[in-house]
Amino acid sequence: MRKLTQVICTLTLIAAAFAANAVVPTPAPPQSEPIALVGAIIHVGDGTVIGDGVITFDEGVITAVGSAADGIDTSGHLVIDVQGSHIYPGLVLPNSTLGLLEIANIRATNDVVEEGDINASVRSAIAYNTDSELIPATRFNGILTAQVTPEGGLISGLSSIFMLDAWNWEDAALRLDDGQHMHWPGFKRNRRNPDTGRFERVDNDDYQAQVELLHALFRDAVSYTGEPLNLNLAAMQGLFDGSGKLFLHADGAREIISGVRFARSYGVQDIVLVCGAEALQVKDLLLAESIPVIYERIHALPGMEWHDVDAPFRMPFLLQEAGLEVGIGGGDTELQRQRNLPFYAGTAAAYGFDREAALGLVTLNNARILGVDDRVGSLETGKDATLFISVGDALDMRTSQVLGAYIQGRDIDLFGTQQELYERFREKYSNRVE
Repeated sequence: MRKLTQVICTLTLIAAAFAANAVVPTPAPPQSEPIALVGAIIHVGDGTVIGDGVITFDEGVITAVGSAADGIDTSGHLVIDVQGSHIYPGLVLPNSTLGLLEIANIRATNDVVEEGDINASVRSAIAYNTDSELIPATRFNGILTAQVTPEGGLISGLSSIFMLDAWNWEDAALRLDDGQHMHWPGFKRNRRNPDTGRFERVDNDDYQAQVELLHALFRDAVSYTGEPLNLNLAAMQGLFDGSGKLFLHADGAREIISGVRFARSYGVQDIVLVCGAEALQVKDLLLAESIPVIYERIHALPGMEWHDVDAPFRMPFLLQEAGLEVGIGGGDTELQRQRNLPFYAGTAAAYGFDREAALGLVTLNNARILGVDDRVGSLETGKDATLFISVGDALDMRTSQVLGAYIQGRDIDLFGTQQELYERFREKYSNRVE
């Protein structure tokens, strides 16, 4: 017993020491005076590029965007010369567990998955941790808005869209409970072969039972009157009155078709396909039903061994060429890799997309698909002053260097744990005597 107590005390001290060394920047105060950024190349987010640009904002809202030749009035503004740099709208990250998960193998920091198959009443909002150390690392690449999404089961629950700088989840919220997430069961599943030890694809024996469970849930939800109180059924009402979206998570063509037909049969009005590895195979259905796609497999191996090795890289361009509205998400990758969202768009640019159109995949397209394009996603008068400044091309990992960022006009501190470690060891090794 004494040895167990010693172990627990040791682990507690280690955790405390780790927390003491962690650097989580203090949330920025509200914008206190009008600001004008001048001299930059402005990437609006809708395909427009403005050279020698000027952007002004006050009280967290953009008041003017244009070139120096437009004669934008900057009197009374704090004028900041960012000559030669690039200004981009803050990137929008869909389908992330940011703020819900810190260390995967420490259960106390994992608030992503609830028990059971049906968790429609789960709200990611109330579990969102604004002090997550992963948030500063994510926004250092220009990601300033994220859709925080629960996972697990057939119905995972309600996601919410947050600004990545705030004291608490209420202050961070851009849009609460924006949609319900349904994971359509697969016709196949992975199973480890006991003889070879390798995974193989086998029939999902539970498929029919899982579909019947979803049918029972939706039948009850459609007819639900509010009495007696049922939190799961109450949480689904937005799917039928148009106030909420259904995010359908499916990869295979058969699963996509089944999921879309199922949702439409119950009168679900607004559907977004998430993942969509085989979305191109069912493009006609998606076009007919006006369903956008949040694609998540760009930096991945091809789905089948006979596919071209660059097939995932080209998929966003092919989906767009087919006439679909496309955005890029990060939910299919590890949380620590989701900060590479701009570089996923850079890969799309290298495989078919115009560079500014590729930027739109992670700005305006994502904002429009999530229903927050009236606030973020592009640099337009009247929208939130959520933007960042980069020395080089933000979609190129070789040249991207974010100098500063603003969320609703608030000047964000980009210094985090990684920057602290870099400075510590740079100082150590730069002073070495050879």
